[in-house]
Amino acid sequence: MAHTKAQKAVSGNRDSAAKKRGVKLFGGESVNPGNIIIRQKGTKFKPGVGTMLGNDFTIMATKKGTVTFKKRLGQRYVFVK
Repeated sequence: MAHTKAQKAVSGNRDSAAKKRGVKLFGGESVNPGNIIIRQKGTKFKPGVGTMLGNDFTIMATKKGTVTFKKRLGQRYVFVK
């Protein structure tokens, strides 16, 4: 007997919803407190002054200012100045 019914879509033909990760606000853009700057899995970018790390590794602004990215000792940091 066939494992799938004839003339029908395959039952395993589903895909998960996109996670919409990535940089949301780039360097030089202005932010307000609570704005999401980066959604990421793990700490690819680390929070600097004026930012905080959420439970799901989201980096958000804690103060009003402009976003800047810097590299220190091989680590990438996000700041709000």
